[in-house]
Amino acid sequence: MHSLILQTGTRLITVLMLLFSIFILWRGHNEPGGGFIGGLIAATAFALHGAAFGADAVRRLLPADPRTILACGLVAAIISGLFALFGEGGPDPFMTGRWVEFPNGFALGTPVLFDIGVYLVVVGGLIAMVLALMEED
Repeated sequence: MHSLILQTGTRLITVLMLLFSIFILWRGHNEPGGGFIGGLIAATAFALHGAAFGADAVRRLLPADPRTILACGLVAAIISGLFALFGEGGPDPFMTGRWVEFPNGFALGTPVLFDIGVYLVVVGGLIAMVLALMEED
């Protein structure tokens, strides 16, 4: 599809949607949202970009192949669960959250790493499917 209106609007909307997806990913740390919803928003942004500019433009926009992004997300999610095995009081069940508190009261934990992994799995999986459909002849 070659539409000047779609292409012009997509340039702005794609950036806004990607920023919003990161906000939703981070917000899910303590409130509703998280990796799955943020990943859906990011994948939608890339799909919209693909509808406006084509599959090759999406591949140029991505830092890696969608399947590689998916694999990195799976590894991050699995690693987030392994932190429970190395706690101070001995091993806890897989996926038990571990937290680090900073002096200013900010806490960062393994659920964030898990959410990032889910985000990458959703983005990579959906983009791979969308690109496969777009490139099908």
